[in-house]
Amino acid sequence: QSEISLMYTQDGKGRRIHHLVLAPSKEVVEQITEALLKKGRVDYDGRPIFGMSSIEFVEMLRNISDKIEVIPAHCMTPWFGVFGSKSGFNSLKDCFKEKEKYIHAVETGMSADPPMLWRFSHLEGKNLVSFSDIHSFWPWRLGREATLFDTDIDYGQILNAIRTGNKLNGTLEVPPSYGKYHYDGHRLCNVVLHPDETKKHNGICPACKNKLTIGVAYRVEELADRHEGYKQSNSKKFSSVVPLTELIAAAYGIKQLSSKKTWEVYNKLLNSFGSEFNILLNADKDKIAKVVDIKLAELIMRNRTNEIKIKPGYDGVYGELVVTDKIENKNKTLVDF
Repeated sequence: QSEISLMYTQDGKGRRIHHLVLAPSKEVVEQITEALLKKGRVDYDGRPIFGMSSIEFVEMLRNISDKIEVIPAHCMTPWFGVFGSKSGFNSLKDCFKEKEKYIHAVETGMSADPPMLWRFSHLEGKNLVSFSDIHSFWPWRLGREATLFDTDIDYGQILNAIRTGNKLNGTLEVPPSYGKYHYDGHRLCNVVLHPDETKKHNGICPACKNKLTIGVAYRVEELADRHEGYKQSNSKKFSSVVPLTELIAAAYGIKQLSSKKTWEVYNKLLNSFGSEFNILLNADKDKIAKVVDIKLAELIMRNRTNEIKIKPGYDGVYGELVVTDKIENKNKTLVDF
């Protein structure tokens, strides 16, 4: 698998779209690489850039193998999502034209979740997936989102699940407000606005008077033709959880996720419970408290029920967990965060 960046002009507008590519074998990968080398370089970036349209891209890959899958990546992000506010489209049909029939799924990514995309009628029948490319050498960037399959570790079975939804059980998501583009704003101006405020300012930054970076919450309302709370007919279950490292840092007031303290606690929990997702979704509160303490155990429980307040991210800035209240353990002892 890989991720490819396409930069081109379509319908009179500059487009910058990221796509995931899944391939069935090394032989097919070599053919893809050979085809891409005719369009540009593949050796200078982890996400190489090519000047062709999404229509041409799908056609090129279909000519190599019908077992190759193209999935629009992090579909709502402003700059490179297929529905992004800066260079995206209003529908899959707008982007792919007659090749839209070969797009079976879209990726929610960190900036969106299934309920947002269920509001788009043009995605009816399309499956929703989410993955987590590492983007850097920092280990906490790995595995923040995932897709759940009830299949063997077999390309054909996984591909069939993505294309049909059969044995695709759902996704593990990060709350969209924690993503880097939830609200509108300007990072350099330290301006962050709710979509209603953006409308009052006509999309203009009140500090520098330039156009704001319009975030996902605003863009969803622009594109949605269904009411909030609508559930798509082929909808799958999903869980929304903040990553464990962020919870550890919030519980102990740690500023840096790379701190020694964060990783001491993280590895202690992994040694006891086996995996991060098991800790976030399944581990017993009292057992967690015995390994670490009640503060973190309670925060993990709140995470499962989406009770943690998040200061929304904007214009490339991650959201922040807001943990300032008290919790009460089983002995009725107040514990300050």
